[in-house]
Amino acid sequence: MCGLIGIVGKSNVNQSIYDALTVLQHRGQDAAGIMTFAEGNFHQRKSVGLVRDVFRQEHMQRLQGNIGIGHVRYPTAGSSGAALAQPFYVNSPYGIGLAHNGNLTNSEALTQELFQTDLRHLNTDSDSELLLNIFAHELQRLGKLNPNADDIFSAVSGVHQRARGGYTAVAMVADYGVVGFRDPYGIRPLVVGKRSVASGEEFMLASESVALDVLGFELIRDVAPGEAVYVTAAGEIFFHQCAPAAQLAPCIFEYVYFARPDSIMDGISVYKTRLRQGEYLARKVLKERPDHDIDVIIPIPDTSRIAAQSMAHVLGIKFREGLMKNRYIGRTFIMPGQSQRKKSVKQKLNTIPLEFKGKNVMLVDDSIVRGTTCRQIIEMAREAGANKVYFASAAPPVRYPNVYGIDMPSADELIAHGHSVDEICTKIGADWLVFQDLEDLIASCHEGNPDIEKFDCSVFNGDYITGDVDQTYLDRIHELRNDDAQTQRHQGNGEEGAVIGLHNEAS
Repeated sequence: MCGLIGIVGKSNVNQSIYDALTVLQHRGQDAAGIMTFAEGNFHQRKSVGLVRDVFRQEHMQRLQGNIGIGHVRYPTAGSSGAALAQPFYVNSPYGIGLAHNGNLTNSEALTQELFQTDLRHLNTDSDSELLLNIFAHELQRLGKLNPNADDIFSAVSGVHQRARGGYTAVAMVADYGVVGFRDPYGIRPLVVGKRSVASGEEFMLASESVALDVLGFELIRDVAPGEAVYVTAAGEIFFHQCAPAAQLAPCIFEYVYFARPDSIMDGISVYKTRLRQGEYLARKVLKERPDHDIDVIIPIPDTSRIAAQSMAHVLGIKFREGLMKNRYIGRTFIMPGQSQRKKSVKQKLNTIPLEFKGKNVMLVDDSIVRGTTCRQIIEMAREAGANKVYFASAAPPVRYPNVYGIDMPSADELIAHGHSVDEICTKIGADWLVFQDLEDLIASCHEGNPDIEKFDCSVFNGDYITGDVDQTYLDRIHELRNDDAQTQRHQGNGEEGAVIGLHNEAS
């Protein structure tokens, strides 16, 4: 999962992109990058680390230009390190920089095709570089010295014809402007906003609407599935549908875990969706155990807090903050390797014993992926004196890997894969385990926007919306994502500092 920003402004956009990336930091903590354009030159700074660590004052001063794009990243497969930080760049045609969120499911075939047919070389194993080169080739084959909006949209149409999977991208074309596009199913999010300044209107593209909010941009709308938006360097904006059979089917896991609660995506308030998730969970508890003996509901911070509050309200049970979070530890299921992941849980959370001692506690989390975190938290609750420890997940059992841009593990490392709820309950050490029903999760999202007919729920039901994911592909994902592969990958990537090239700003 990654976060994207693109801005066409009336003055330098470096600070605005930086501020927006800090708001999207939850979408990627592996690397960050900003690319701007001014007076015929691209300027870029990118490296591994958080936004606040990658950019210093000297870097920001050199990132001149009123057009720019930004990216925060964590890897879903393949390598990690400075060489994979985005945006990526190609010099032909025109000079193009691109940042990408998602995953291409036909990347192997496209890589061969690019080399053998398009005669293009790829320097990394990143889908983002692949997507950039496809877009560049489709634009170059038009043979236009001065491309217009129709030419840009024609190139995006070519991308949609060739690429498969879940993806959004923002690209900057030298001297011409910024373009953003979204896959034909709209699996990954992208929104457009504007703000008025003394010299005219500025436009911004972002993965989530919250990035618009903090910079004073007004949300215009979401980019539709298969659609592209093009903002010229002069500040004109154009929209065009570039995929003839587009159908909106956004990733439902965005609403469970990844998106910030203050974001609105595809017309759905993430906050209200999570409230409804808690309401549905409460109803299921009342249905399964009307005579339950729950004394207190405690969320596992932070993403489950809203659902837990709503659940406690419906059940008429006390809501308490019994777990304190160290906010300087990254998200645990992103951590490479089980040993580091286990260590991070103890560093990340600490109990308040008086909220546990002698009580029957219902812990609420947004989801259960590997089960590592919840198992240790249940142990911590018992050590703090809990009488019984129940566990509720605001999402259904995660039984299948994600192939559209979320770094979930391979199937055999998912605790729910091939196991019943009772077996999972035993594995995590809970006295009782309750999962959200999939139809209730869908309903909690659908209520926010009844026009959405379908969501991508593949991690829960194995139904991959693009229709091109088979067992061979899943086996390949397993080889790339299992813990041994991730540990080896991170041990082998010790790069530091900015990638050299363009007008990169070395540290």
